[in-house]
Amino acid sequence: MAFPVRYKVLGLAVLLAGVTYLDRICIAMAAPSISKDLGLSDVQMGYVFSAFTLAYAIFEIPTGAWGDKSGTRSVLTRIVVWWSAFTCLTGAVFSYPSLLVTRFLFGMGEAGAWPNVARTFSRWFPISERGTVQGIFFMGAHLAGGVTPYLVQKMLAYVHWRHMFVLFGSIGFLWCAVWYWWFRDEPSQHPEVTPEELALIEKGRPPQSGRHLDWNLWKRILSSGTVLALCGMYFTQSYGFMFYITWLPKYLKSERGFDAGALGLLAGLPLTLSVFADLFGGLSADWASRRYGLRKGRAMVGGGSLFLAGVFVVVGTRMEDPLTSAILIAIGGGLSAFLLGAAWGTILDIGGNHTGVVGAAMNTAGQVGAFICPILASHLVQWGYSWHAPLYVTGVLYMLGALCWFKIDPTRRVFD
Repeated sequence: MAFPVRYKVLGLAVLLAGVTYLDRICIAMAAPSISKDLGLSDVQMGYVFSAFTLAYAIFEIPTGAWGDKSGTRSVLTRIVVWWSAFTCLTGAVFSYPSLLVTRFLFGMGEAGAWPNVARTFSRWFPISERGTVQGIFFMGAHLAGGVTPYLVQKMLAYVHWRHMFVLFGSIGFLWCAVWYWWFRDEPSQHPEVTPEELALIEKGRPPQSGRHLDWNLWKRILSSGTVLALCGMYFTQSYGFMFYITWLPKYLKSERGFDAGALGLLAGLPLTLSVFADLFGGLSADWASRRYGLRKGRAMVGGGSLFLAGVFVVVGTRMEDPLTSAILIAIGGGLSAFLLGAAWGTILDIGGNHTGVVGAAMNTAGQVGAFICPILASHLVQWGYSWHAPLYVTGVLYMLGALCWFKIDPTRRVFD
């Protein structure tokens, strides 16, 4: 029996996720070196982190809509070429303004990657597998994210941070060449797809629609309680996640006193744990949906894991022992990732032919939270609070975000 082509599509998507986080997270570990060379304060570095997410938020919906209209083969190729180029160019910055502009353009280019992957999955995978494939996809992202701090810490001992960005950015160009040559927007267009696999993929899937977004379709999105609740929930999840990939190394060093060796491992631990959370969260979302129904199953996994994430972050921040604190906070980060299969699976459930733009709406709300986090965290410290304060904010937001799952109903499609 031939290996299912849709799993090869998933493999390429997982590689994409890994490259995304490799390029996105390396700046957090390189931040001390960058700040020293360019003479930047923590507050200025907070704005650098947020410049990426500001652009990401602005261009997320337009790029998601572009993928719905033109297909994800060409759009994802453009996205990865763009962000890879600006990852390389990060190594050429010479001042605070040039770094801000470069990271803004980096975020502009990467915007739409997640919704276009969701769009790809909506066309290539049957409904019964969607939570699982989303979990595996995020597993690839977080595996790369978990390894990156340790990798960067080691590389900086031998390679200047400028050269490191060039090396990391170059990897994406190879992915683009393979993706554009092999992938097709529809399974029916791919010569390797068998009739049996095509029938499995298309069972229960809405036909491709030629209708594009207009004001009436936007009203359906903005009036959907499920979409709005997803946006609120994802705002809190992304806010917390942004702290983990930007300021957690600073917290572990300043408040907990870890040296460089331990720092590389502990800063990456939340994302390493997220690898397992992504996989089992996706599997759990599909299992719970089959056993308890789509709405209860998604909510149990999504809401329960986000609430527990908040508890672990708050308790971990209060712990006096540094190692215990770091581990509990890392577990909180992993639990916040456990919901991703349920969240993005819900996007596939309700998005229909406009999965890209519905996913972009949720992810845009997330990027608003991610934009606020680095700036607010740095200002809290500037205003006289310790680095514990941003973590308390993160934990409380997680628990509030969990409440949004009471309003999320995956059985009510926004679009067919």
